[in-house]
Amino acid sequence: MDFEAARARLVKHLSAEIRDERVLAAMARVPRECFVPPEIRHLAYEDMPLPIGLEQTISQPFIVALMTEALGLTGSEKVLEVGTGSGYQAAILAELARLVITTERLSALAEATRNVLSNLDYTNIEVHVAEKTLGWQREAPYNAIVVTAGAPRVPIDLMAQLAIGGRLVIPVGSRYVQELYKITKRKKKNIVQNLGGCRFVSLIGQDAWEE
Repeated sequence: MDFEAARARLVKHLSAEIRDERVLAAMARVPRECFVPPEIRHLAYEDMPLPIGLEQTISQPFIVALMTEALGLTGSEKVLEVGTGSGYQAAILAELARLVITTERLSALAEATRNVLSNLDYTNIEVHVAEKTLGWQREAPYNAIVVTAGAPRVPIDLMAQLAIGGRLVIPVGSRYVQELYKITKRKKKNIVQNLGGCRFVSLIGQDAWEE
């Protein structure tokens, strides 16, 4: 299969709604086929989520692009990702930010993803096995935080790890359907934007869903 041609077609498809040229360029550079199981690699550039094992999924490319665009990255940021999963979102972020810290609660998945990212020569991504508290407090504050699992509410711990002026993009709702929110942290009153409906696996942890 010609993955480069398929990737180009996907980026053209995404460009109908994604306006940030830097995000589109990152999507054109990152080989999504490297982040999906070999038996479904032929589906890598379909605009749809795909199973990656352990009851986890790689997100739909449009959602990855939308969440990344909402962060408004310029290249100097330190970004936190909660929910490493396949590592695809982390790779996209690494194309656009100075440093990406990403946490995954499943240690086997974290190790496998760390290997994939290393093989692709990403040197500005740190993959950590998640702790009880959401996020990665020791590297806070972050200029941007993206959460790739659905939460019942906006977690206080994550807002505390966000710098003033920083952006949090997170799906919030039930275990089955969520709304995607962008929250810009201000000293007095945060700015909240609803980016539309979405569907993610559940965010597990303190101030989120129980396992």
